[in-house]
Amino acid sequence: MRNIIHLHIPSFQITLERVNRLELRDRPVVVAPAHSERALILSVSREARREGIFKGMALNKALRFCPDLTVLPPNPGLMEKGTQALTEAVAHYTPLWEPAQPGHMYMDVTGTERLWGRAKDAARRIGKEMKDRLSLPGAVGVAGNKMVSGIASRLMATEGVLDVDHGRESAFMAPLKVDFLPGIGHVRKRVLLEELHITLVREIAVLDMQHLKMVFGMQALMIHQRAWGIDPTPVHPPERKPMVSESITLARDENDDYKLLATLYAMVEKCGQRLRSRSLVPRHAGLLIRYSDQMEVARQVKLNGATFYDMDLYAPLEMIFYKAYQRRVGIRFMRVWFRDLIVPSPQLSLFSRTPAYDGKKAPVTNALDRIRERYGEKAIKYGRAV
Repeated sequence: MRNIIHLHIPSFQITLERVNRLELRDRPVVVAPAHSERALILSVSREARREGIFKGMALNKALRFCPDLTVLPPNPGLMEKGTQALTEAVAHYTPLWEPAQPGHMYMDVTGTERLWGRAKDAARRIGKEMKDRLSLPGAVGVAGNKMVSGIASRLMATEGVLDVDHGRESAFMAPLKVDFLPGIGHVRKRVLLEELHITLVREIAVLDMQHLKMVFGMQALMIHQRAWGIDPTPVHPPERKPMVSESITLARDENDDYKLLATLYAMVEKCGQRLRSRSLVPRHAGLLIRYSDQMEVARQVKLNGATFYDMDLYAPLEMIFYKAYQRRVGIRFMRVWFRDLIVPSPQLSLFSRTPAYDGKKAPVTNALDRIRERYGEKAIKYGRAV
């Protein structure tokens, strides 16, 4: 029997903002793009929900509902830091953890009884650590599978633990509305209500397969299993691929191409030095830029030549920079990464011709690396990176 824990920290960004901004606590708060009142709300605090505001509502309408509403812009940097802190805490309890979305984490604690006790005890301990050490109060669901544990955490109105005993999954699911069942969208909910007069999960569970296929088609069997509380889906640990990356938050929002490209080259220099120190060659590269209004654009490119020299790595990134930077809005954050790392083959090609400058590129680059190792990264730079 499996023991799955689902940790749910509602309104994740709002909860993170409240850690350091005490004035936001116990106030109606939403997250929405700040550049337009017609933007849709991305996240809602419990206090705002009590005022009739919901996720997906137009911001201008929400402000009419609640003039005292506090509007926060999306903050991907804060979300990334919060997620990192969350994963580090969760990984202490089990190697099998899966981030479902920001603020949601599945954990398979099967076989950890000697370390943490029963799954319910482990869940209480995890919830207490989130609140006491990270100041992130949340709800925790415990069950024999991912679906039921996730629904259990959503049913908790406040922080705490809801444990669904093994063998009680179908009884737990039966009285719930069909909205809780994964795979039931607005269209299927309307069909179930209008054609079959079904509003509860237990009414789906007793349907025969012929009626289920009329509504759900090829997914009928899966929906039937879910209605009975059956979910064999395993907890998938996040895929870890080797990657070399560098990021920077600019001191001020910048829209000067010359200065932005200088910053880009400096980041490529640092990545190239780390690649050379490990004798690794990347096959793909990527660039992410974040504007001052928090809009993000990411581009990737395949690297054709097997090289780890700065000038060769920079050229394709400069190309995708111009493809990504299409707005005349200041850039606040940049990140470059190189992945799909391989060890270059020592075998020389029989037919390819090596460009003349390659003979000087290696000793010059190696000399620059030695200077940086001895005197620091800022000791010497290419002119374009200054």
